[in-house]
Amino acid sequence: MLIQYKKDYEKTAMGLLSYLPDFKNIENLKEEVGLNQEDNDFLLYLYRNKQNNIVGVLGTQVTKQFVVIRYLSLAPGFREISYEKEIVSELKNEYPDKRVTAVPEYTNLLKTVEEDNE
Repeated sequence: MLIQYKKDYEKTAMGLLSYLPDFKNIENLKEEVGLNQEDNDFLLYLYRNKQNNIVGVLGTQVTKQFVVIRYLSLAPGFREISYEKEIVSELKNEYPDKRVTAVPEYTNLLKTVEEDNE
């Protein structure tokens, strides 16, 4: 289940973000989390699995027509296509009137979901 980021989840979000190469530096981490608090276009979602554990973080940018996946980070042990598909499907359900797309590094997420829909 996708849940929108709240300040209460800051340490969890930063821990999950730290798995991504761009966020190995603590300053980059703080800047990214701050960006999601300041600007309504940039939204951070946390992903809870069926056992109610937060195992992923999804960064998005929302525009009038699109929702852009900026990054997705899953905890080790949860880096499976099934989790990625579920996260993208939930994001699409969250924004039924917008097209979900991704930055080039994450377009493979969209392909796996599209293949299932064919």
